Amino acid sequence: MSGLDDFKHIIISVASIAAIFGILYVFLMTRYKERMAMIEKNVGASLFVSKDNGVSPTLKFGMLFVGIALGILMASVAHTYTDLSMGIALLSMIFLFGGTSLILNFIIERKLGKKE
Repeated sequence: MSGLDDFKHIIISVASIAAIFGILYVFLMTRYKERMAMIEKNVGASLFVSKDNGVSPTLKFGMLFVGIALGILMASVAHTYTDLSMGIALLSMIFLFGGTSLILNFIIERKLGKKE
């Protein structure tokens, strides 16, 4: 029985890696073809430049990860002191604190954009 289980794990791993590679390949090739078509039609390259207002994505990812960590901690507290199961507490708190951190990030980036 162990050999069959190992085979299932290998198949699942290979299929997962192939799916991720396939999605990335399709995304990158579509983007490449789109850009080549735009260059052939003499469309300006200004469409390729992102408008990020000088704010790096590090702030967004940092706030998101801090929100997720706080969500995990609060899920543990909620599970200990209430009747919530750990799975429900984890999902709800991670989404609550992760979403709150992204909303706060949006407000901060908007304020930084107004200063510039």
